[in-house]
Amino acid sequence: MRLTDHTFREIVRGLESRELSSRDLVGAALEAIHSHTDTLNTFIRIADPEQLIGMARAVDDARARGDVLGPLAGIPVAVKDNIATRGLGTTCASRMLESFDPPYDATAVTRLGAAGGIVIGKTNMDEFAMGSSNEHSFYGPARNPWDVGRVPGGSSGGSAAAVAAGEAVLALGSDTGGSVRQPAGFCGVVGVKPTYGRISRYGLIAFASSFDQIGPLARDVEGAAVLLEVIAGADHADATSLRMAVPECVTAVTRGVAGLRLGVPERFLGPDVDSDVRERVELAVTRLERAGATVRSLALPSLSHAVAAYYLIADAEASANLARYDGVGFGYRAAAADLDGVFERSRGEGFGLEVKRRIMLGTYALSAGYRDRYYASAQEARRCITSELLGAFDEVDGIVGPVSPTVAFGLGERVSDPLAMYLSDIFTVPANLTGAAAISVPCGTTSGGLPVGIQVIVDRFNEPTMFAVAGEIERASGGPLVPPTRGAA
Repeated sequence: MRLTDHTFREIVRGLESRELSSRDLVGAALEAIHSHTDTLNTFIRIADPEQLIGMARAVDDARARGDVLGPLAGIPVAVKDNIATRGLGTTCASRMLESFDPPYDATAVTRLGAAGGIVIGKTNMDEFAMGSSNEHSFYGPARNPWDVGRVPGGSSGGSAAAVAAGEAVLALGSDTGGSVRQPAGFCGVVGVKPTYGRISRYGLIAFASSFDQIGPLARDVEGAAVLLEVIAGADHADATSLRMAVPECVTAVTRGVAGLRLGVPERFLGPDVDSDVRERVELAVTRLERAGATVRSLALPSLSHAVAAYYLIADAEASANLARYDGVGFGYRAAAADLDGVFERSRGEGFGLEVKRRIMLGTYALSAGYRDRYYASAQEARRCITSELLGAFDEVDGIVGPVSPTVAFGLGERVSDPLAMYLSDIFTVPANLTGAAAISVPCGTTSGGLPVGIQVIVDRFNEPTMFAVAGEIERASGGPLVPPTRGAA
């Protein structure tokens, strides 16, 4: 079987009726991973196949006995390699952590296990989640299953590509400035950035703590909604997690959009957006209107400062968070004659170029004489953007527009041009700056056969409306997309 041949609901119903088995699913995932190892490079590490088959068999036996099982029982899930997993290692795709094996699971991983999910492996990513193409990885770039000459997006490129290629049913990624939604858009899958605090960050290795969020990836909207409900909720181990009930997201997927007010920011469909992307997004918006939503244009002028504010604040936080990797406590340690040499060589050899670039930018922005000019100004811009964007939800229920100005670009095309790479995030960073919830949903393919993602942003705590709009987009677009390779051998 091929995992790409089934929606999430079809898989669950097949398991419940025993027409499918967990062993079928795990076997199909392992077969797809094996067949794509030399082309996609989506995984850094795979769990022991015998143990995976044993876990699947145990779920099948429990189902046969009539045991009460969790909503993800027997379903293979991929986990981004910056999310702690005991016994599987967690490298952040960096030489710095190539031998790190955390003594605990992230809260999201613990909740996956409690729901019966089977963690099949750790996915490739941009080092320490810093990148928009998955080319900044110590383990080499992941590739897009729609066209192996193109990037899968970043930094959760491995997770998005794994789901698109049928190497897992679901996946976890992390979204700091668009790192779930942009690769989801590039790979033709669904990716969610929840309200800040909706999912515990305990066990997520920090990049920029005021932005970082774990988020689900799935082939369809319902799968993403189920996964969100499973891993969301308050956690005493994370002081930033929301102390409120998790809303019902799964039921919202089929609710429709009749009566909803939607806004399209003027900047989101400007001249910098590729014509193919603009056409697919405009068609999806027209379909939402036909389904009963009203659509209006929004000015939101402060969004012009979003990318600059984001990269200043995020890099400043990264500079502080990554100071712990000094070659002394844990992580990569270089040989040197003295302690200063250990610090310098360990960080110089342990971090890749993009991570070092961001550490230097962040350190400069926080340095004496420049903190007010750069970091403080960026924080003021963040407050203005937050006030303006969240204020728009007094007039609309959701904001829609492209996930990225372009479809997936070629490998190597932007890796030597950091500014061009950073502008890939121009439409995604506003949700991270404000803590709002957002989702990327496929809305068709271009004339060249590449997927286009549309983004839905909603007010904080309003994930049900987000899933209602996303579900309508998916139905109107004809359902989940499948790469031309069919995702498996």
